[in-house]
Amino acid sequence: MAQIAQVLVDVPTMQTNRPYSYRIPAAWRSQVQPGMRVVVPFGRGKRRVQGFVLACNDADETAYDGELKAIDTVVDLAPVLNPEALALSKWLADSTFSFQITCAQTMLPAVMRAKYVKLLRTTATTPADIQTTIFHGQSSVPFDDVATTPAQVSDLLRLQAAGAVEVYFQVKNQARHKTVVGITAVLDQAELVEAEKTVRAGAAKQVALLKGLQTLNGETLAQKKFSDQFGVSEAVIRTGEQKGWLKKTPIEVYRDPYATADIKATKSLKLNDEQQVAVDQIVAAVQKSAKTTFLLEGVTGSGKTEVYLQSIAAALAQGKTALMLVPEISLTPQMVQRVKGRFGKAVAVLHSGLSSGEKYDEWRRIKRQEAQVVVGARSAVFAPLTNLGLIIMDEEHESSYKQDDAPRYHARQVALWRSQYHDCPVVLGSATPSLETRARAEKGVYQRLLLADRVNQRPLPKVSIIDMKTELQKHAESNFSQALLVALQDRLDRHEQSVLMLNRRGYSSFVLCRDCGFVLKCPNCDISLTLHMDTHTMKCHYCGHEEAIPRICPNCHSHQIRYYGTGTEKVEEELRDLLPDARIIRMDNDTTRKKGAHARLLSQFGSGEADILIGTQMIAKGLDFPNVTLVGVLNADTALGLPDFRASERTFQLLTQVSGRAGRAEKSGHVYIQTFNPDHYAIRFAQHHDYEGFFKYEMRMRHQGGYPPYYFTVQITASDLDEAVAAKRMYQLLQWLKPQLTPSTQILGPTPKPIARVNRRYYYQIVIKYKREPNLAATLTTLLHETQVQQRQGLQIAIDVEPLHFM
Repeated sequence: MAQIAQVLVDVPTMQTNRPYSYRIPAAWRSQVQPGMRVVVPFGRGKRRVQGFVLACNDADETAYDGELKAIDTVVDLAPVLNPEALALSKWLADSTFSFQITCAQTMLPAVMRAKYVKLLRTTATTPADIQTTIFHGQSSVPFDDVATTPAQVSDLLRLQAAGAVEVYFQVKNQARHKTVVGITAVLDQAELVEAEKTVRAGAAKQVALLKGLQTLNGETLAQKKFSDQFGVSEAVIRTGEQKGWLKKTPIEVYRDPYATADIKATKSLKLNDEQQVAVDQIVAAVQKSAKTTFLLEGVTGSGKTEVYLQSIAAALAQGKTALMLVPEISLTPQMVQRVKGRFGKAVAVLHSGLSSGEKYDEWRRIKRQEAQVVVGARSAVFAPLTNLGLIIMDEEHESSYKQDDAPRYHARQVALWRSQYHDCPVVLGSATPSLETRARAEKGVYQRLLLADRVNQRPLPKVSIIDMKTELQKHAESNFSQALLVALQDRLDRHEQSVLMLNRRGYSSFVLCRDCGFVLKCPNCDISLTLHMDTHTMKCHYCGHEEAIPRICPNCHSHQIRYYGTGTEKVEEELRDLLPDARIIRMDNDTTRKKGAHARLLSQFGSGEADILIGTQMIAKGLDFPNVTLVGVLNADTALGLPDFRASERTFQLLTQVSGRAGRAEKSGHVYIQTFNPDHYAIRFAQHHDYEGFFKYEMRMRHQGGYPPYYFTVQITASDLDEAVAAKRMYQLLQWLKPQLTPSTQILGPTPKPIARVNRRYYYQIVIKYKREPNLAATLTTLLHETQVQQRQGLQIAIDVEPLHFM
């Protein structure tokens, strides 16, 4: 009997969810386990691909047609995916209509994903002249280095046909452990004492070295630490190595992203009555291993974070682990410091601001059970925690929890799946829950916990709506109304801080010729270019295209080219003119691009080095500065004009969240919202902090329009460099879909997407709306597999279940 492994292979050109059978070599019998990565031969050629072992079993090789290929290489010494992760990858593939191999790779740090290198190598019959001219005495060379012209490729094809050379693919593991030099004593204790007697008089440092080595007791200590502790230099250590007293050995160390951070320990705070009720119910669910889903709905400043921290502490006291998800946009240093301050080295952090090596090391700490609490953004939902006792999802309404490319999962759904697997509660927290979540709480599917008041009993800030249509009639065009300017000056006089938010970075949103109406657009996308004065360029915020700022109109050659709209840069420049004494910090994607910039700017603002913080959405959430008493929203209408049924919900959520940054401590706060639509219901409900009123009104609107949460939706997108190809394929797809689905299911489209071209690709979409559709899963699974052949020719088909954006 042979041992056979079922391997899920990674073949980008033709993926499948069906595993392939491979023979496990006798030397590895009983050592290869499910969840390990292996390299296997695939297809008729010499191709090597990476795969994941799904199962191992004993079987008779003669039961298989043809000869079973053997596993080539074992990448891991232990499984990188545990049984939960393997089951989760299968569910994720089925629920998002993706390939299981893609889901499995998504769960791992980026450095652990396979990288393939195409090589040319010699054979037993390679002629001597070829070994010299092509291989230069080496056994293999990168294929692309020796196949740069059609003639060279032709020669290599001829040589390969003759068996004189062969092409193969090498799988490279990019994951690297960080090491430092360590010191280990070669001599035992008695020998080190004897060695001291041989040291010449006056060589005090060598004596110090030997005394230091005597304290190691067979252990290895990092050289830097040893040097600092015993006051010996690199030269002295080198002498000791030459005399045979010690040896240098590499020590594996973790890359700690917060090693230099000044994190102060914190203690539990006294809870108010509402917080205590919430903590009691969550802790009871943890203790009972109940799969309850809680909606913790609390106004901004109501102390949701303290509820999270005390609930996590209860889970740890039970010997369990905890996962806390925070949207990337509000994963501020403040939040990390609060959790690390409470739980110290037990906390691992995962987010996009870390380097690849730091993410890899944090992942390994979690896997090795050296961290019991994980705080992170969307992908942290896959953290390899065992014995999960509690999952928390802060700001659960945030759209950044949804992945934009395959597998297009929502972290909330993954959290709920893991809750079922581990028999543990999930807490969904928000001041402005998504309509879907709030509707489930209304029906009793989720248990609602309410924090109606701020912890310090301070009132929510007063909100004033400013009609910018009236302002423009009274004053010259400006980003600032008179009322907001007066309020800003007042805060400067009182040495209080202000936060200003607008929904656009850059200087101006577009440039326009006043003679012919020409607007400078991106050559790759159907979107206007944005002016950036810091780099003196026009940039596309979709594909990254840059070009020089035009001085004359490219269309009519007029000099009447002007800048319209506004951005963070322009607001900063205008504000410096209006309030020259104000110290200003700007936070957007441009100023926070460098690692650590986000934390540094917030630290400067928090320590009082600036009076006004200007920023995009990234400053709307998670900031807690006691001296901020004024918040200004410069352009509340930005999202309202978008062709998306969630536009009002997003506007309400954003205005409510940013309003919550004001008056969080003893000083009262005031919010000014500038808008051209002062009577829009989203703005009016935000003015009164009335989530319940907004929820009821918006639910009526959704019911009338037949949108979620009353219907489920699936978006199918086709894109191609040729618009006609994308459009034609979508019309063919429509004709194929109609007979597959029941008559009650609505199929909308096909239509071009609102932004029809991005990065030179044209996008068309179909939206499926349904309440019950028994044939949907089988239909979309068929579509997933059958469209792979077309994808090789450049046509891309994407399936998105419950999309959050239709742009």
